[in-house]
Amino acid sequence: MFKANDNRYENMIYRRCGKSGLKLSAVSLGLWQNFGAENDFANMEKMIHTAFDLGIVHFDLANNYGYPYAGSAEENFGKILDNGMRAYRDELCISTKAGYDMWPGPYGEKNGSRKYLISSLDQSLKRMKLDYVDIFYHHVFDPNTSLEETAVALDDIVKQGKALYVGISNYNKFQTSQIMEVFRELHTPFIINQPSYSMLNRWVEEDALDTYAEENGVGLAVFSPLSNGLLTDKYLKGPVDGARVPADAVNDDMLTKLNKLNDMAVSRGQTLSQMALSWVLFNSAVATVIIGASRPEQIKENVKCIDKLDFTYEEIKQIDDILKI
Repeated sequence: MFKANDNRYENMIYRRCGKSGLKLSAVSLGLWQNFGAENDFANMEKMIHTAFDLGIVHFDLANNYGYPYAGSAEENFGKILDNGMRAYRDELCISTKAGYDMWPGPYGEKNGSRKYLISSLDQSLKRMKLDYVDIFYHHVFDPNTSLEETAVALDDIVKQGKALYVGISNYNKFQTSQIMEVFRELHTPFIINQPSYSMLNRWVEEDALDTYAEENGVGLAVFSPLSNGLLTDKYLKGPVDGARVPADAVNDDMLTKLNKLNDMAVSRGQTLSQMALSWVLFNSAVATVIIGASRPEQIKENVKCIDKLDFTYEEIKQIDDILKI
């Protein structure tokens, strides 16, 4: 039976999510990849245990996570909870989402309807054998459903006791501002937006989503902070056969950027992935950065990003100059 490390909270940093009372570990673990039905259960359980022992308390899921069938990541997470982690439920912040294609027919396709959101969360709770999740997200903006319907459904989910807080994912600044107007009228505990963001993907800055979120008390939980692994030492010598990043993305210009960034990371006493994560967390709008992993050692390495979160003005300028190459 699993017993957590008694010193798990000594080194992790916890950040308040927007203006809410909820604190998230600066590093969170996402279960998008490597937690499906065809993955090794012992390895995924070890990754969850390793993360928790390092002070990571936020575990991020979605209804469609898992391969070869959607929902298998939640099923496996439920089994891991059963094997000893459930005793620590009140120390965990568990989030899940709904919005993309999930089951056949009009009620399970990509949307933000009341029918889909409530049905999907009920399924997620059954798979994980939970009474509630801490955060429930609408996973992607739906132009065919009114924001009022989506917002009221999320608000009702909180009132039903199935979620403590609600969030949105893949919403830009304008979409966020529109749904937030409804949440304010309803007094919904809307606290978080989950966008993609990295050194190589800075749309949240260009869109000013980060500025809006910070000014309006909403935290950002960032996914793909390593650009699907591109911001690691894996691609420093060029494309990798069978890797998730396509070969044409690892061109000469990208290789120049990656190697210059890597040299800078080494000068800071970090790996490239650690510096990339530190850089995301340097944005004051970011409450947590969500990492993925295929083995426990990756979690141990990347969580060390919190040891060097500060950047000088010169370092930030140097990174900007490299990225302009």
